[in-house]
Amino acid sequence: MITSRIGMSCRSVLLSRLPRLQANITAPRPINNFSAQRLQRPFSSVTKSGSNWTLADLESFNIRLRKQSALKFFGVQKLPQPEVHPELLNVRDAEDMTEDRHAQLITLLDIVMGPKTDKSVIVDFAIALFRVMDYIYRERVECSRNDFYLVMCGEYRHAGTACSIIDRFQNDILLLHVQNNEDQEPANAQAQLVVMAVAAFTNNNTNRVAAGRAPLSGKVMPGIVMVGSTPIFFKIPITESLSSHILHGTYPPDVTSVTFCKPPVPRPDRWKSEGMKPLDSRRQILSCYEAFKKVVGI
Repeated sequence: MITSRIGMSCRSVLLSRLPRLQANITAPRPINNFSAQRLQRPFSSVTKSGSNWTLADLESFNIRLRKQSALKFFGVQKLPQPEVHPELLNVRDAEDMTEDRHAQLITLLDIVMGPKTDKSVIVDFAIALFRVMDYIYRERVECSRNDFYLVMCGEYRHAGTACSIIDRFQNDILLLHVQNNEDQEPANAQAQLVVMAVAAFTNNNTNRVAAGRAPLSGKVMPGIVMVGSTPIFFKIPITESLSSHILHGTYPPDVTSVTFCKPPVPRPDRWKSEGMKPLDSRRQILSCYEAFKKVVGI
């Protein structure tokens, strides 16, 4: 009888403590001081170099891509006339051109539009186009292979390699240009451009501090992804806050909205296959390059 009473008493004590035990099970304390923010990041981003980033990695840091019309993207009522020699707008083929640098540009265009184009030719074409459009002038110089590095999730990583335009007077990177590989999804090249923009912003601020100037709290980094001979234009807002979240591998509470646009070519379904070869498409694309100068700040 005494044993039975003891058993019932123990059972009563256990039942009275059960809600407290369940609360402890369902609401565990954080271990090793990991915050809820840090646990939200996917561990796939920790060991990736920038050249392997995809749209999923952008989402890991609350970065969204948003397409806009050309007029809204450039903030104009009408695309400007490209300030280039009329020959580029009216003569389709290189052999019919009189200006040497125009013939060279269109020859590179034909090579880029061919099968299995070497990456270096796409870069050569981009630089030749920048020269014709006066993006490269005096203190604004091109760097055909600019390596970018960034601390991501606490680890020093290669952010990627891009063609860039640098203002040597300010020692700032003005514009990033990457090419989309034939075996790569264009969206992944866009993600890689974004992480390189973060690295370029960090690099610019490091140079500013070294020169005795105050670092920028934020900047819209212009960028271009080249698909064949057709560009996609980007405005990438980078802040010190976003850079810090990528550094520590934490999830930013605020969305970073990256806007982009494709040139309004006459035949949108063939924008990749036709590129800049048809004169009507060439005019539209060069008009976009002209409008993009304001975004770049030249």
